[in-house]
Amino acid sequence: MPLPIEDYAMISDCHSAALVGRDGSIDWLCFPRYDSPSMFGALLGDETHGRWLLAPEAQDAAATRSYIENTFMLVTRWSTADGEVEVTDFMPHGNRSADIIRRVTGVRGRVEMRQDLRIRFDYARAVPWVHQLQGEPGHGIVATAGPDAVVVRGPRLHAHGESHTGTFTVTEGETVDVVLTWYPSYREPPEPIDVDGLMHSSKAWWDGWTSGISHQGRYHELVLRSLIVLRALTHEDTGGIAAAATTSLPERFGGERNWDYRYTWLRDASLTLSVLINHGYQEEAQAWGRWLVRAVAGDPADVQIMYGLAGERDLAERELTSLPGYEGSSPVRIGNGAVTQFQADVIGEVMVALQEARERGVPEVRHAWPVQRALMQFTEQNWQRKDSGIWEMRGAEQYFTHSRVMVWAAFDRAIKAHERFGLDGPVARWQELRSRIEQEIEEHGFDKERNTYVQTYGSKEVDASLLILAQVGYVKATDPRMLGTVAAIEQDLMPDGLVMRYRTQHADDGLTPGEYPFLACSFWLVEQYAVSGRHDDAVALMDRLCGFANDVGLLSEEYDVQGGRQAGNTPQALSHLALVRAADAIQAGREMRHR
Repeated sequence: MPLPIEDYAMISDCHSAALVGRDGSIDWLCFPRYDSPSMFGALLGDETHGRWLLAPEAQDAAATRSYIENTFMLVTRWSTADGEVEVTDFMPHGNRSADIIRRVTGVRGRVEMRQDLRIRFDYARAVPWVHQLQGEPGHGIVATAGPDAVVVRGPRLHAHGESHTGTFTVTEGETVDVVLTWYPSYREPPEPIDVDGLMHSSKAWWDGWTSGISHQGRYHELVLRSLIVLRALTHEDTGGIAAAATTSLPERFGGERNWDYRYTWLRDASLTLSVLINHGYQEEAQAWGRWLVRAVAGDPADVQIMYGLAGERDLAERELTSLPGYEGSSPVRIGNGAVTQFQADVIGEVMVALQEARERGVPEVRHAWPVQRALMQFTEQNWQRKDSGIWEMRGAEQYFTHSRVMVWAAFDRAIKAHERFGLDGPVARWQELRSRIEQEIEEHGFDKERNTYVQTYGSKEVDASLLILAQVGYVKATDPRMLGTVAAIEQDLMPDGLVMRYRTQHADDGLTPGEYPFLACSFWLVEQYAVSGRHDDAVALMDRLCGFANDVGLLSEEYDVQGGRQAGNTPQALSHLALVRAADAIQAGREMRHR
């Protein structure tokens, strides 16, 4: 059985990631990209679906762990009755190779370590052919199946059925390295790598990247870790930003709300871009701008809400039978059916982020404005369409108030691009449509009796996405309409003190009702509290939310309040970027109060 989600730490090379459990087992790994098929899939099943255990032989071994400063290099210190060792797990950055290094260093006494390696390519559908590595000193195995191959170098491993196991002893001052390298099976195994050099260069790269972060304040460590998470989820070559490192971790344990988040959503990527820009990272902003120009090239009518990390369009959703699901939560899905949906808010998020980049002085990416003009032309032609909304409802399309506001925001930012930067466009037409949409929202998307914006036109339900209205400038955070909306959300969507997305039992989302609170929604409420003068409420909720991060500062998508555990895909970009925004809002409010 897999561990609780919060018991996993991520290591990454900004191309892919692995999840390392507290027990020393790597239970999730996709090489060479985040969205490649898994080769270790125990996270969505058990050890027979692929894992790599490296831990002391002693059953009573105790472990503590942390990242090396501001990196994704994980150190686990194991203590046994006979000694202590440190295991450093990391994926080298910048060497243009798909590697995992596991370095075992003796700290005190002597510790017997054991390995259990079970390689299962292609989402556990391919058990490889394995043979001993020949022609070089030391020990190693080569595993091959279809297009995939790995070479594992280190202490000798022996075949036991469909696993490879072995033990070795580490004494004080001794170092033992185990290195796994993925490569295309039609090539020869790569040469051994320089572990010492890659440890040094990888740490130096992460240190260099984080040196530009100037954030200070109450939540500094979690803000720093969250920004590092966002960088790790940004593909080094393509600029595409993965929404999470995993697929199909359940939004409700035992339920069917299990989705593949290893792709680039225009919405999530735009929000990530905004956070990185606000913390000084212009290079990532330009890389994503170039990615956007490539991804949406062609007819604007063909724009998708999400793409593969390099801009791939074919993300058809499929259900896998080879993986039973996390704690039996099925089905396991790859691809995502939402790719075919019309979500009217998405272009608004893109326009908001790119306008913010302009105002922050980020150099304009070539062809960026022509692409935005094309997106605005599409919006002009489709602004009256119903959509599936930010939550990707699988029921009938509706007029979602949040989506309508983001259409308003798209026109608003296009107008500002002209007014502030002289960019060309049919400004009079944009102004007319912005005004018409605002009138429509106030007439159909606002419940005057209750003094709240509503989830959909004519509905009495509220939705956590309404908290974004103030973020994008549609209404001030202190406007009586916004305060009324907050009061309605507090009344309807916070049964356990955290914000639900919406009441699933009253929504036509095409799925069985029931899910846990989305962490991002509660961070949005923190931000709203902070900017509307409810400082103490903001801090109280923020402190509670930060307590849900695991021991190395990672957050998944949801939190099961009753069970006291994380739920959903992990680590989740939306949760981490919303944390950063909330922390920034609290800090800005605190500084304002002390002026």
